[in-house]
Amino acid sequence: MARPPRIAYEGAVYHVTARGNERRTLFVDDADRERFVRVLGESVASFEVRLYLFCLMSNHFHLVVETPRANLGPFMHRLQTAYTVYFNRRHGRCGHLMQGRYGARLVEKDAYLLRLSRYVHLNPVFTAAARQRPVRERIRLLRSYPWSSYRSYIGQAKPLGFVDYAPILASVCSAPAPRGPAYRRFVEAGIATIDAAFLEVKKASGLCLGSEDFRERVGRWHRQRLAASARPEDVTFRRRGTVLAAEAILAVVCRRLGVDREMLLRRRRNSLDRAVASRMLCDHGGLTQRQVAQILRIGSGACVSQHLRKLGDALESDRALQNQLRAIAEELQRLREKR
Repeated sequence: MARPPRIAYEGAVYHVTARGNERRTLFVDDADRERFVRVLGESVASFEVRLYLFCLMSNHFHLVVETPRANLGPFMHRLQTAYTVYFNRRHGRCGHLMQGRYGARLVEKDAYLLRLSRYVHLNPVFTAAARQRPVRERIRLLRSYPWSSYRSYIGQAKPLGFVDYAPILASVCSAPAPRGPAYRRFVEAGIATIDAAFLEVKKASGLCLGSEDFRERVGRWHRQRLAASARPEDVTFRRRGTVLAAEAILAVVCRRLGVDREMLLRRRRNSLDRAVASRMLCDHGGLTQRQVAQILRIGSGACVSQHLRKLGDALESDRALQNQLRAIAEELQRLREKR
């Protein structure tokens, strides 16, 4: 039987997790973690996802995201594919990096989002080694851990442009005063006192986190999708994994950027046109960076990687470029949906 589709709707909030294949390491060193965070920020911008928080561990990661456009699947496909291509090239490996299908639990916003954020941010101090330390040491470890959004939540690091802090900070404290200290107290209280009630709710359903009514509603949706996926016509006509031909992608890119095909293939100083084309060929054409290099006459997959890195740097501060990239991605996504 085919796997039922995810439950997706505009404004859905998910707790997303993914592990290394056979629980192997996803991040060998800080260079890997930096690249993942960069790709995460790029993916958030491209798919207009609201990222509330994240936490990277050695062999898995956690995200809490809202999808105003009901597009968790394309967002995660881009994130996982881009990072896997980088990781495999850098470490001389091939094949799947992550274990099976990523996990995605729906979250009931008002009642459970804040407590989920504490659970995710506390991951670094609930490893087997960290549990043996005194509470004070675990607090120091948590406040110094650089690979989650926690330090920027509590004011010990600069806010990240791709993280939306407002909903969680608003739920921890209604006063307009600085909310970082209140959030820090809330999270760090959980080091000494486990939120047993939250853990029970977490165990109650593999589909969602929320009240009994919410769990029943999500369970009903899930059963309906299971029934639909069992019908032969649904299996025959489902459109999973649709990608676009390179020519179709380049036609949209050239028109949106106002360049012709020959100009796109030329090397021009300070131009990001080929970087934009590279991103779209990877994201919407399912191509490797080596294949993109051949199509755009860039030279090698490593050169494509450099182009994408420059594009990522530019996107952090260039709002016009963000809007232009989003418009191209949206048009290509509409074309994919029509196939």
